[in-house]
Amino acid sequence: PALRRLSHYLLAHYQKGTRPVRDWRTTTNVAIDLMVYAILSVDEKNQVLTTYIWYRQHWTDEFLKWDPSRFDNLTQISLPVESIWVPDILINEFVDVGKSPHVPYVYVSHHGEVQNLKPIQVMTACSLDIYNFPFDVQNCSLTFTSWLHHIRDINLSLWRQPELVKFDRSVFMNQGEWELLYILSRFQEFSVKSSDNYAEMKFYVVIRRRPLFYTVSLLLPSIFLMVMDIVGFYLPPNSGERVSFKITLLLGYSVFLIIVSDTLPATAVGTPLIGIYFVVCMALLVISLTETILIVRLVHKQDLQPHVPGWVKHLLLERATVLLCIRDRKKFSQSRTQSSDLSRQADNHDSTAKLTSYGCEDPQECGALGGTRPALAFVGRAEGSAALQGVLRETTAIRQLLEKREEFRDVAREWLQVGYVLDVLLFRAYLAAVLAYSITLGTLWSVWRDA
Repeated sequence: PALRRLSHYLLAHYQKGTRPVRDWRTTTNVAIDLMVYAILSVDEKNQVLTTYIWYRQHWTDEFLKWDPSRFDNLTQISLPVESIWVPDILINEFVDVGKSPHVPYVYVSHHGEVQNLKPIQVMTACSLDIYNFPFDVQNCSLTFTSWLHHIRDINLSLWRQPELVKFDRSVFMNQGEWELLYILSRFQEFSVKSSDNYAEMKFYVVIRRRPLFYTVSLLLPSIFLMVMDIVGFYLPPNSGERVSFKITLLLGYSVFLIIVSDTLPATAVGTPLIGIYFVVCMALLVISLTETILIVRLVHKQDLQPHVPGWVKHLLLERATVLLCIRDRKKFSQSRTQSSDLSRQADNHDSTAKLTSYGCEDPQECGALGGTRPALAFVGRAEGSAALQGVLRETTAIRQLLEKREEFRDVAREWLQVGYVLDVLLFRAYLAAVLAYSITLGTLWSVWRDA
C-alpha cells in the first residue's frame, strides 16, 4: 500500500537526533499558533493560572519530502511523533505538568511541511492583581521559546495574523467564572548574560472575572445590613432598644464576615478592596454603636444630673437647630414649658388644699370652712400651736420635694432636647460618611467593570 511504502521511504534512513536541514547554516523557522479553550482555575494565593489551550506548530523538514506521483498522488501522511525531529519549544512560565492528552502523530505534507497539533493543559505562574476583586481583569503571559537552540538555529513566527489571534473565541468555553477578552501576541529576542540571542513568542491572555455571583453573595448582604443600621437611627434615643438593635447588627455582621472569609482571595502581597470595604463597614457599625451608647447615656434621666451648660444650649439648641433645619424645636420647648407650669400649678393647688384641710392659722377661717377638728377644741392653745407648726413643716417639706422633683424633670427635659439635637447631628454626619464611601466605591467598581 502507498501509505506503507511512503512511511518506509521516509523513515528508513531518517535521523531524528539532528536538526532537519541539509545546510547547517539554514535556520529552521517554526510558526506557532494558540487558541484558548477554557480557563480551568485561577489560584490567587499561589499565583498560578491553569488553562486548557489548543497549540499548533508548523515547520519544514527537508528530509521528509517526496514526489506524490510515485505514491499514488499521496500528498499527506501521518507519522509517529517519536520517529521524527521535533523542536524543543517550551513555555517559560510552566510550574507544573498538567494532565494533557498525548497525541502520537503529526501531519507531514509532500513539501516537507510538518504540522504538530495538540491540546495542552497549562499550569503557569502569573502575577495576579486582586485589588479590584470581584471586578478584576488579569493579564497572564505564555512565552514560547526554544530551551536550547538560539535564533540562528530556530526562529519563531506567528502562524496567523495578530488580529485573527486577538479576537478568536471560536473554541472558548465561556460558561465559567472567567471570560476571555482577547489574546495579544508579540515576538521578541532576548539574551542571557550577553550570550547568543534567543527567539521567543509571547501570548498575553487577558481574562475578566464575572462579578454577578460575588455581588449577590458578598456585596448585597453587606449593603442590607448597613441600610438596617441607618434605619436603626429612627428608634427613639431615650430607649434602650436601639443599643440592643445595634449590637445585634454588629454580631450579625461579624458572623457574615466569618462565613465569607473563605470566599475572598488571599495573597501575600496585597488585600482586595472588598476586604477593606468589609473592614470599614465593621468600623462604621462600631462607630454607630458608640454614638448610640453616648446619646442614650446623655438623655437618660438621673436624680443627680446637673443643668445643661449655657454654651451647650447655645451651640446645640440655637446654632445646631438652624444648621439642621429643625423647625419645631421652639414649639417643642414651649409645650414642655407649658406642661411644666401646669404641673407646678397643680402641685401648688394640692399643697394649698392639704394645708387648708389639715391646718389653719385663723380658727375663724377654719370654722367658716367647716374644717375645725374635734381634737383641737379640747386641747390647750400651746398644744394647738405646736401641732399646727408640725403640720406646716410637713407641708413645706412636701412642697420642697415636689419643686425639687419638678426641677429634676426640667433638667431631664433639657438633656433630652440636647440628646435629640445631637442625635440628629451625628446621624447626618454618619449618613454623609456612608454615602460618600458608597459613592466612591461604586464609582471605582463601575470604572473597573467598564474598562
